[in-house]
Amino acid sequence: MRPFTSTIFAEMSALALRTGAINLGQGFPDTDGPPSLLADAAANITGGVNQYPPGPGVPALRAAVAEHQSRFHGLSVDPEHVLVTTGATEAIAAAVLALCEPGDEVVTFQPYYDSYAATVALAGATLRAVPLRPTPLRPPTFGFDADELRAAFSPRTRVVLVNSPHNPTGAVFTAAQLTRIGELAAEHDAVVVSDEVYEHMVFSDAPGGPAHIPVATLPGMAERTLTISSAGKTFSVTGWKVGWVHGPPELVAAVRAAKQYLSYVSGAPFQPAIAAALALPDAFFTDLAAGLQRKRDLLSVGLGAAGLTVYPSAGTYFVITDAAPLGVTDGVDLCWRLPELVGVAAVPVSGFCADPELGRTLVRFAFCKRDEVLTEAVDRLAGLPAHL
Repeated sequence: MRPFTSTIFAEMSALALRTGAINLGQGFPDTDGPPSLLADAAANITGGVNQYPPGPGVPALRAAVAEHQSRFHGLSVDPEHVLVTTGATEAIAAAVLALCEPGDEVVTFQPYYDSYAATVALAGATLRAVPLRPTPLRPPTFGFDADELRAAFSPRTRVVLVNSPHNPTGAVFTAAQLTRIGELAAEHDAVVVSDEVYEHMVFSDAPGGPAHIPVATLPGMAERTLTISSAGKTFSVTGWKVGWVHGPPELVAAVRAAKQYLSYVSGAPFQPAIAAALALPDAFFTDLAAGLQRKRDLLSVGLGAAGLTVYPSAGTYFVITDAAPLGVTDGVDLCWRLPELVGVAAVPVSGFCADPELGRTLVRFAFCKRDEVLTEAVDRLAGLPAHL
């Protein structure tokens, strides 16, 4: 674990705090979730719901997750096959630890959420990272080369770790892309671990349309897919760390075996509150995506005006930029200097890559902030060219 002693998020957030910069690095909202959710959690705390919840999770939340999957995605999920976890990060870790042994390989896409590489290392497995690069589509998005994807698979491939909508690129995989991933997983008898935490954050101008496609909905994939999501992003309660995983019972049982020796259980007062929030009207979820899309546009226009190349984000909290037009050759160096230069913090994309050259001049900004914060950040970033 020596390469993973700290995360780029923690480093940049600490830098933002130290310098008083606007933190557009770490992806957390600066507003709270729906009032009903907060009130329910507070009532649970004062009402004594503070001891260990059941190991698999509170039954009401497991049932609510199953209902949510049916309501939004047409998936038939047995609540008994839902496992509640300490955020999606634990679900991913428990899945990889449960399924992989030394010598096994995990295929994923780079840049990737940084816990992926650390989790694979913990399992003693080998990471096989397929590059995501800007495509010639208009507007461009990040996509993979089919030949490079096939080359990443081998007889030792045990898990394919998929994230769509994708952090950090903002790409949303199309049905054709997900089908190709699924075909290769089936060919190599691999399990797909699908990280879908941004499922309600697909924008109206996404190349494949404003709809998230769960891997498990594709033909033949439900039997080999573990689907992971969480409440943190959808309900703006990232600090609560309540996630879940569902899939075939034998795979969920394997994840449970690993998970119970990680955190055991967590979030007793939060779990029933989230169960109720998952039943909020459709308008809550559509308004969430629409509001984030507007924030994306506000920040993206400002980033472009500051001289950065902006890659359109089809979903998530994030937008990727290329600082090369400003003469920048190292995004890490730029991100360490940004707070002092203009009072804004961001994250270098090379920190998400097995091959740091892939994202050498790319920088990720988060737009899940209040409008006035984004407006101030845009004003500050306007002065960036003069400082370089």
